[in-house]
This record gives sequence, C-alpha cells and structure tokens, in this order.
Amino acid sequence: MKKIVFAATAFAAAALALTGCSKKEGASAKKSEEKVVLTVWESLQGPDEFIKQAGEAYTKANPNVEIKFVNVELGDAAGQIALDGPAGVGPDIFAAPHDKLGELVNGGHILPTVDADAVKSSVLGACSQALTYEGKMYGYPVSAETYALFYNKDLISESDVPKTWEDLIAWTKTFNANNSGKRGFVMDVGNGYYTILFTTAGGNRLFGPTGTDSTSSYLNTPNSVKGMQLFQSLKEALNVPASDLDTGNCDAAFQGGNAAMHITGPWNIKNFKDAGLNFGVAPLPALPGDSVPSSSFSGTRAMFVSAYSNHPAEAADFAKFLISTSMQQLRFDLTGAMPSIDTPVSSPYISGFLKQLDYAFPMPSIPEMAKFWETMGNTSKNIWDGADAKAELDACDAAIIGK
Repeated sequence: MKKIVFAATAFAAAALALTGCSKKEGASAKKSEEKVVLTVWESLQGPDEFIKQAGEAYTKANPNVEIKFVNVELGDAAGQIALDGPAGVGPDIFAAPHDKLGELVNGGHILPTVDADAVKSSVLGACSQALTYEGKMYGYPVSAETYALFYNKDLISESDVPKTWEDLIAWTKTFNANNSGKRGFVMDVGNGYYTILFTTAGGNRLFGPTGTDSTSSYLNTPNSVKGMQLFQSLKEALNVPASDLDTGNCDAAFQGGNAAMHITGPWNIKNFKDAGLNFGVAPLPALPGDSVPSSSFSGTRAMFVSAYSNHPAEAADFAKFLISTSMQQLRFDLTGAMPSIDTPVSSPYISGFLKQLDYAFPMPSIPEMAKFWETMGNTSKNIWDGADAKAELDACDAAIIGK
C-alpha cells in the first residue's frame, strides 16, 4: 500500500465534504451560527496532536467553531466528568475507554449517539457493539485496540515464535539458559487487561458470554482456574516477582533489546520503531486444549458528547468528523492506533493485531467493571507470587460481585 501522506489542503477538503454530509444527516440537531468553542478532553503523546490537527481541519470548514484541547488522560476522564460536568467546567467532548460506558450512562454524564444507525454502518462491528448499552449506542469510536505478542527478530526467528503457551515456556527456558542478561519473555503480570487471557479457555468470558451477567464474574470457573494455574507456571521461565514486572519495566526490557517477546499493544509500535528495534507482531499463543490464539480483551476508544455541553449539536458533528476516512488515517499516522472503520493503513505490524482481533472480545461495560481492574490486578500478582489460584479467584469473584 502507498504510504499515507496528509496535507492541510486535504484536511480542508475532507472536512468540507464530511461536514456537508453530517449537516444533512443531523438536520434535526440545530447547529448555531454564532461563535462556538468546543472543549475536548484527550490524552498526551499523540491523541493531543490528533485533536489539534483535526480541530484545525474542522474549523476551516466551520469557521464559527473553535476546537480547544485540554489534557485529561483517558483513564481519568470518567471520574473527572462526574465532578466537572455538573459544576459547569467540564468538556463538550471527552475521550474514554468503552468499559466505562455503563458507569457514564448510569451517571447521566453522556448523550446518545446522533444518527446511530449511520455511525454503526460506518464503523467496525466490534466498535459499535462495544458502545451499545442496554440497546442504545453512545459515543463515536475513534480507534480499536487489542494486544498481541511482540517479538524481537534479532533474538527469535519468526518460525520459532511459539504457537502455544507450553511452547513459549519451553523456548524461554532454553533462551534464558543461553543468553545471560536477557529474557525470553516478559509481560505485566499484575494487570488484568493482560492476565484475563488466561481465564478464557473453552470460551469462558468475564461476566458471562455476553459480558452482562452481574451475578458472577466467571473468574473462578474451572477453566479460569486452570488457565491461571498455567499463568502461575510461567514463573518457571520468568522467575521475577510481580512487583518488578509492571508495564514500565517490561516495555523497557523489550525496547532495550533485552527481551525476545513481550505482550503489549499498538500504542508501543512507535516507541519500538524509534528505538531501532527489528520486531514483528504475532497473535497470542493458544491455551491448553485450544487450537487458536488465546482470547484477548478488545477495546474501543470513544469520544463521548457530554450531557452537560451547551453545544451538543456541534459536539456531535465534530465527533462524527473524527471517524471519517481522512481523520482515521490521520489518527493512525500520529498514534499508531488501529482505525475504528474499515480502511487500509500502511503498516507491517497491523496484520498481527488484526489476526488477534479475530479472537478478541470487547471488555464488558457494566458498572461492575469498575471493581475489576484493581481486584484482578492484585489477584494476578498474588497468584504469580505463589498463592493458591482457586482461593484467590474465589475471593476475586466475591469482591467484584459484592458477595
């Protein structure tokens, strides 16, 4: 594919074309002709530049609308909107992960998607599904994500990349024995975002098949317990305490060329490229009894229109603009994030994520997810460091469900 190149003139043309369309589609939403300033909350290190450049393009086609970027990190937005929104100092639009959807809807903090059917038809099915809560769609998906197995081609050949977790353990033990100071494999073992994959054998899913069963986390089922025992056995090949295997340490080990394999996501592609690494991306290894890659969480990053906005029509129009083809390609170019729409991008790494996405499932968005992260993180650390897997998972389930 040709490398994607963007120019200001292309931005303006795309903005004009899409805005004309969205005005027609959203005719029922009255847009002001007065001066409007839309405040947008987003994160730093790429998403901020995307909002700024997209805002400039949108303003060229809508001179009365100014886009004002304010830094509020993705993980903080849901909590901060609950405070700033009612106080009248919040944003018009803010970015948040889709697993916060139930919390945001039940708190009355966001508005439904405008022209939801049209938005659904233009984005990936996994993204529209992730942003649907109790039959109604909220927000506008700006990127899709999952994680996969990164491998350093200078340390492991593509043909040796393990297809099963048992093979990964065996290969890593051999590599460690022959390469002092390096590790065959690293991962953040105290983060439920990653460790959830070990609970998914046989189709087991967090909060059940649809992710909506608030009576059980499904984290202490026989398949989940067996999978987390396998997770615990990885320590035979990575004999490091959980406290030393956080995301920062694992990213640094791989980025520094000191680890052959690492589980992470597309947000690290630019970092690893800038470090000069010769790397590839492959689907996750299969769990025992399965012949396909382990199931990972899939996430959708969305822009939500605040229920407290004084300019909801303009906010929705700008949010829709962000999922146009040109803006999705711009976002990929700036952040490396996978587009939320079906559009080709030029990257040798995306194919690995797309293969993994076939086996991923959306993070549940019911309110109980708020308890999942810290609880499952601590549970994973305890199991890694030697605690009984079943006892830990029973306690985890009880804490999340409130038994």
